[in-house]
Formats: sequence, C-alpha cells, structure tokens
Amino acid sequence: MNSAATTVRPTSRVHPPIFEALTIVGLIGIAWVHILDLSGKIEETPYLGFAYIGLIAGCAAAIVLLARRDRRGFLLAGGLAAATFLGYCLSRTTGLPAATGDVGNWTETLGVWSLVLEGAVVALSAAALSGPARPRHPGSGS
Repeated sequence: MNSAATTVRPTSRVHPPIFEALTIVGLIGIAWVHILDLSGKIEETPYLGFAYIGLIAGCAAAIVLLARRDRRGFLLAGGLAAATFLGYCLSRTTGLPAATGDVGNWTETLGVWSLVLEGAVVALSAAALSGPARPRHPGSGS
C-alpha cells in the first residue's frame, strides 16, 4: 500500500531558524574581531588590512542573506569562515607574504576567539546546508 497518507515528506522548513540566528551571531563576532585588529594590520601589512575589510564586508553580506533566509548566506558564511580559519593557520605556521611575525603565536586572544567563531560558523553552515537544497511540497510529484 503506497498511499499519500503513508508517504512522509519533509516540511517546508529545511532547518530551524536558530541556524540563521547563531550563524549571524558568529559572523558579527568574526567581523568584530577583525575590526578590532584592522588598524594594526593596515599599518603593518596593507594587503592584510584590505583583506580584513573584504572579510568584514563579506560578513555583512552573509548576514543580510541569512536574515532573508537565503541559503546562499550559509555558503558565503561558511566559505568566509573556512578561508579565514585557513589564513590564521597559515599565518601561524608558514607565515604569509610580508607577514611572518605571527609564526608560532597560537595564543593571541583575538586570534583564539576568531578561530572559535570561525569553527562554529563553518559547523553551523555545514549543518544547515546538509539538508535538501529546496524543500519538497506535497503534491509536487517529486
């Protein structure tokens, strides 16, 4: 017996709205950490200062998308957070071009907060994106 009454279909909501809210909080934290460190980076290594500005703007764009419940916000948030996490790790291991002063400096307070926030945003984005891209609606035949 394969009737419509026994068919289980996902609800129209792919994930609870708490994913957006927590990801937005994480993005605000990431942006804030980089705002606090921005003036020093622009003076020390200008290209990193401009990268920080791009990251902050990207966080703002992801927040707007997430506030509109647009899945692309999770793609942007997760990508930005993962790239920033990787950049931090590179700056502490091999160093970055013209920026080797932080090699081995894993315990800088702002850096540790940044890693925690970035890891949380990556995890939240991955969890939110692990569901179907578009919810199925009853009667759609798919």
